[in-house]
Amino acid sequence: MSKKQILTISLGVALMIAALIWAFTPQPVIVEVAEVTKGRFEQTIDEDGKTRVRERYVVSAPLAGRVRRATLKAGDAVARGDIVAVMHPAAPPLLDARTERELEERVGAAEAALARAKTSVAHANAALAQNRADAQRTQKLAAQGFVSPTQRERDDLKVTLSAREAEAANFEQHAAEHQLELARAALTRSRQGWHTAGGGRGERFDIRSPVAGRVLRVTQESEAVVALGAPLLEIGDPADLEVVIDVLSGDALHILPGQPVKLERQSGAPGGNIAALEGRVRRVEPSAFTKVSALGVEEQRVNVVIDITAPRDQWLNIGDAYRVDARIVVYHATDAVKVPVAALFRDGASSAQWAVFVADGNTARKRIIETTRRGARDALVDSGLSAGERVIVYPGDAVRDGRRITIRDNTRR
Repeated sequence: MSKKQILTISLGVALMIAALIWAFTPQPVIVEVAEVTKGRFEQTIDEDGKTRVRERYVVSAPLAGRVRRATLKAGDAVARGDIVAVMHPAAPPLLDARTERELEERVGAAEAALARAKTSVAHANAALAQNRADAQRTQKLAAQGFVSPTQRERDDLKVTLSAREAEAANFEQHAAEHQLELARAALTRSRQGWHTAGGGRGERFDIRSPVAGRVLRVTQESEAVVALGAPLLEIGDPADLEVVIDVLSGDALHILPGQPVKLERQSGAPGGNIAALEGRVRRVEPSAFTKVSALGVEEQRVNVVIDITAPRDQWLNIGDAYRVDARIVVYHATDAVKVPVAALFRDGASSAQWAVFVADGNTARKRIIETTRRGARDALVDSGLSAGERVIVYPGDAVRDGRRITIRDNTRR
């Protein structure tokens, strides 16, 4: 065999061996990476909810009869004492004594409601006076450096919320007075001889607004015969809105009154920007309820009431029962090391530990980290990572410790 033939065979064998080595050598895994950053971290509870008028008043029929067609429409402004509906009493029932007794009991109930409303006004005014006194003392102590600015802001917020509660209590008292007047008027007309055949058919009874505000909804728009207590329309102040969201009972354990909230909603234009509003948790309701999710799972949920603290000119176009997305900030930290949640996975050796794959050049290195708080996008790193390092996001089964990787070019990240 000539040297040329030997060289040709040797070269072929070498190429075959190289091809086999290349075929059985693991190829680099294409991955995406994100940088570990340092800055403000927020742990939030994200849920959707809706707005509602804080104090809503339902104007109902004080007697049975025919109500005229409504002249007011949703959105119309009304003042306290304006005529919002007109009724004509119907022919009385056969049992006049029972009807009169029912009207007397209605007067008694209205008087009790008025007494309760007056007590609420006194309680709200007392709470407002106490909170104002506490705020003044806190302001003096803050000026001397004995109280933190956070405590001062909290006391100022209590004054604002107490003022709103006092205003709402006054509205309740006005409404109770109005209901008492309606009940007494109905009883007076009953005693004036409604028992005579057709005696009340020609009479006119004006129903007036208990408070100043706007018409939210007209329940009975057409002329019709209605029963005693039938709802006719709803009145409220659209500028006095609150937001109600329902959260899981497990998440409600971490929500406290006074925590900041970010309210977001999509603007009307296609592709419009998100309009964010500042809010604050006012109340976490003490009772939960059962709600079936879209997947058919029964969940225990709790209502959280949020006050909108942003200036009114920022949400002029938001009305009653509008949908909003709420992000309740339950924890925040400044100058914190953050890692994307998409990079975290449970370590196979210990399911109680979190781990990430760090991009060490062209090699993936598994690293155990400590994290106690996780938000919707980022997790707070207690130890194990430093700002500036790159981690693999959405690691697949092919990514292992020591595996070669190829970083995908994604300029949007």
